[in-house]
Amino acid sequence: MKQTEIKELSVAELQEKLVEFKKNYADLKMAHAITPLENPMQIRAMRKTIARLATELTKREMQES
Repeated sequence: MKQTEIKELSVAELQEKLVEFKKNYADLKMAHAITPLENPMQIRAMRKTIARLATELTKREMQES
């Protein structure tokens, strides 16, 4: 998910996506622990996307107050 896509989302959608991506990240980590993934770079990309979502959410919360 790109930064431009993230900026277009509402706060509620950001929170939903964050929960969804965190769940997918945990599943991916578990699958990788059991048997190595074909593309382990997915884990890094997922982690960066989660960070982007969390950063945008924090930024919006700071603007409100």
